[in-house]
Formats: sequence, structure tokens, C-alpha cells
Amino acid sequence: MLKNQYEQTIKGVRLWTGDMEVGQQALQQIRNISALPILAGHISIMPDVHFGMGATVGSVIPTRGAIIPAAVGVDIGCGMVAMKTQLTASDLPDSLKKVRHQIERDVPVGFNYHGDSVKPGNQGLEGMALKRRIEALMPRFDALQIMARVGKFDHKRMWQQLGTLGGGNHFIELCLDEAQGVWIMLHSGSRNVGKTVGEAAVTTARELARQNQTHLPDRDLAWLDQGSQEFDEYIAALRWCQDYAALNRDIMLHLVKRALEHALGRKIEAQFEAINCHHNYANLEEHFGEQIWVTRKGAVSAREGQLGIIPGSMGVKSYIVKGKGNADAYASCSHGAGRRMSRGEAKRRFSQEDLVQQTAGVECRKDSGVVDEIPGAYKSIDEVMAAQSDLVEVVHTLKQVLCVKG
Repeated sequence: MLKNQYEQTIKGVRLWTGDMEVGQQALQQIRNISALPILAGHISIMPDVHFGMGATVGSVIPTRGAIIPAAVGVDIGCGMVAMKTQLTASDLPDSLKKVRHQIERDVPVGFNYHGDSVKPGNQGLEGMALKRRIEALMPRFDALQIMARVGKFDHKRMWQQLGTLGGGNHFIELCLDEAQGVWIMLHSGSRNVGKTVGEAAVTTARELARQNQTHLPDRDLAWLDQGSQEFDEYIAALRWCQDYAALNRDIMLHLVKRALEHALGRKIEAQFEAINCHHNYANLEEHFGEQIWVTRKGAVSAREGQLGIIPGSMGVKSYIVKGKGNADAYASCSHGAGRRMSRGEAKRRFSQEDLVQQTAGVECRKDSGVVDEIPGAYKSIDEVMAAQSDLVEVVHTLKQVLCVKG
């Protein structure tokens, strides 16, 4: 298998890539990371691995006494949420266009955001746990010292972006499971505030590396040392952004459920608690008897028995999984199918007609603006799942029937 060849040529790495080829740029990034002196053990590479900023997407990076802001990325806390409803396929109309348009009206996508701040007292959040979480976030943000490094920042827009999707590969979907049960699933992160915090921390880490004359194979692998003021500022902001991202997804889930109720003219109920998981984040965890920082850049926590979400590309299928707690993978799994080509290459290789063909049977945008998200631009989700059978077990297989893109 190709993974064995890669492990033989790169020290300090474990791969779950099966016989899938890893691109040369991604391999070089893996080599760069594996040579860092701050590592607390081998790095683990997930089957959806591909080239990213500084570190490969699909990496689990253990560090001791330090953290790499660029490895976390600039969409801090990006992740997934999924909820099973009481509906079945027979409850859905033959055409889902009305449902999609209602969701797009109720949930701002792309660069759009709410006209009013999402705060206690509006968006139907009165008396809800979501309201209490917003109230808890507000004073914590005011205490974030890293914002002094940012300069001009639109505080009002930050609250208006709660409950918004964004663009790129973020999406909202309705899916059917193997029993024809209807699920709501969506993918988003910490919006502009996470990007602002991430970029500020990356810039600070680069400057400290320059001042300290730290030799780096890639300047994006500059780190912040635990115990420093810069580290403490970043960790406080990192945790805040991760909480903001999870809340953003939960508010959107509430808005999508409400939109579905409006479109279908009936009450929507959850069958069990929603699954909400990050896949761009860092956390202090115990592995191999030691407290270390674990950065999952395009990877999901998969502790034994823990539920997670692994989405495929729109028009294919996705999975609800249960973790097996594999120690060598730091109890992690992939965060999706993973791109097999850049957005630019996808636009050059595929046409709008290809998009229509590859998303047949899915109610979604089929215009040239989303060709870069065509299923053909992603790896085979079947191969990705086969390569990580020792990391997770499949609980539900979901098939998309509606997809909203930014």
C-alpha cells in the first residue's frame, strides 16, 4: 500500500491513506511538520489529507509546550452539526425548491449576514439555551487581549454573523438515512472573527520566529510558546472562537428547523440531541500518559463511543460515525472526503453541465458559481471510509436530497 511507502520515507508519521496517493505538496508539508522540535509524538495523517496553509488539511499534530496558529487555521472551530428529525422521505414534497428558497431566506449565506445582531431577544431565541450561551460569550469577548493586536474590527458584524453560513465549502443539507429518515446537517465555523483572530496569531508567531531567529522549513509553521503572553492571549481567543463556532452552527440549526417548519407547515422535532463537532481546532488532551496540545486541522475527535460527522461532497453521501478511540491516531478520524484538486483546477476541468449531471437528484444551486464544489473535485468518500475502518464505525449513511451553498 502507498501509505507504507510514505511512512518509510517520512519519520515520525502514521498515515491512514490506504492505497490513495498523497500529493507532492502535501507530502512536503508532512515532512516539514514531522521535523519540528515541539512535537510530542508522531503526527497522524487522515485519509482526506491534502495541501493546506502551513500544515496539510487532514493532520493531527501533537505538540508539547507550544501551539502552531497556522496549523489550527483561520476558520477556527469550523465543523459540523447534524440532527435527525421525526420526518421521513414521504413527508417531503416532490420538489424541494420551495424548501431550499425558504432556508436561503432565513439563513444568510456567502458574504451576507443578519440585519440585526443575533442576541437575546430576537431570532426566536427567547428563553432558550442558545440565549444563555450568547449571554455567556459577550463578556468573554470583551476580555480577549488579542484583539488589541488586530486594530480596526467590526464588533457589530460579529454578532450579526452568528447564525450565518459563509461561503466556500460551507453548506446546509437535508439528507435521508438508510431508513429514509430526514436529517438536517450543516457545515460552518467562526466566520470573520475566527479569521481575524487566526490571522493575528499567525502574524505574531511569524514575527516572534523572526526575532528569535528560529529556523523554519515554512514560516507558517511558526509557533507560540506556552507560558508566554502571546500564547495565553491566543489560547483564550482560540477557545472563545471555538465556542462561537459551535454556537453559530446551533443557531443555524434552529433557523433551518424553523424554515423547514414554515415551508412544510408542520412542527419539526429532534429524535435525539444534535451532534456538533469541530474539525479545525486545538485542545489540551492526555495521550500516552502525557498532557499535550492536539491540533486537528481537518480532523475530528473520535474517542471510543463518541459520535461524529464525516460529510462527502454534495450529491454523494455522508456518514454519522462512532469513534473507536484509536490511540495511534490520537482518537481522531477524517473530517470529510477531502479535495483531490484545487478550486482553480476544478473550474478549469469541469463545466456547469458536469455539475448538473453530478448533482442529479439533489435540489441545489447548479450554476457556474459553485462548479469548484462539484463532487468530482473531491476524493471518493468510499475510499476515505475504507481507509479509516480502524478509527470509526459507521452508524448511519446519509444521502443528500437538498444542499444550500454560500
